[in-house]
Amino acid sequence: MAEIIQRDGTWAFDGTTVRITPGLHRSVPLFRQTYGEIAVPLEAVSGVVFEPERKRGRLRMRLREGADPLLQATGGRLPEAADPYRLVVDVDRAGVAEYVAEEIRRALLLDQIPKDATRTYLLAGPPVPVSVRSSDGTASFDGLQVRLDWADTSDRVKRATGPRIIALSDLVGVEWLPNSGYQDGFLRFVTRETGFSKLPPEKDPFALDLWGSARRDLLTALVATAVTARLPHPSTRTAVGSGDPADRPPRPIASAVPPQSDHHDVLLRRLRELGELYRQGVLTDEEFAMTKAAVLRGF
Repeated sequence: MAEIIQRDGTWAFDGTTVRITPGLHRSVPLFRQTYGEIAVPLEAVSGVVFEPERKRGRLRMRLREGADPLLQATGGRLPEAADPYRLVVDVDRAGVAEYVAEEIRRALLLDQIPKDATRTYLLAGPPVPVSVRSSDGTASFDGLQVRLDWADTSDRVKRATGPRIIALSDLVGVEWLPNSGYQDGFLRFVTRETGFSKLPPEKDPFALDLWGSARRDLLTALVATAVTARLPHPSTRTAVGSGDPADRPPRPIASAVPPQSDHHDVLLRRLRELGELYRQGVLTDEEFAMTKAAVLRGF
């Protein structure tokens, strides 16, 4: 067993799995503490390095592309402090960190673990049900459907449409961008009908607009990851152009973008919904004009 215990957390390698446990110190980001322990199978690891520095070093693990639904959902946009595959190491523990890194590298070599992309997720996402309250509302996922409940501060367009329930079978993807403090983020659920309709997050009834506490809003990545882990793997969405058909990933059942006629039908329905909300007095002249313009840009 190769193990290193630091304030940020613990890495323990038993020859087949690296168990990453977040520390309990108040300096450890809420996201890491909430995500909990991560069990990384050796076959998901691409490499590991220790980066020594003057006062502290950093132990970093690289995973194979497509192995982790967390990295797939967040697209490398997690703040460095919230990255579970990074461990801050005190200078007096540098030798232990080097030993742990070397043990993992030796196992990768002995087991001849490839470094190419995987065709399936090798790590599990967060357990379900999972629910996170953000500045714009609450996103919940029970493994079968996503539910968005709007906050009192949500845009009137969203509150007027009521809670949004999206079946997992209707989803083709999840888009996530963190709130950086000076730039709003969002959590958007993409369906076959909404994939082309790029309403701003504050108006989009399929998205949470993240504009409040960056520490709290970062937890929406939990929902994004849980959903991503249960969607088809990215390798199934792209067909390989040559080679043995048996080695090719499955072709997607249907394109994520609907036919042009369906595209226009959805936009027209959206315009009719907006018109009804405007006639009921739910939307102001300015809100109606702004949202209508956003929809028309999809034509």
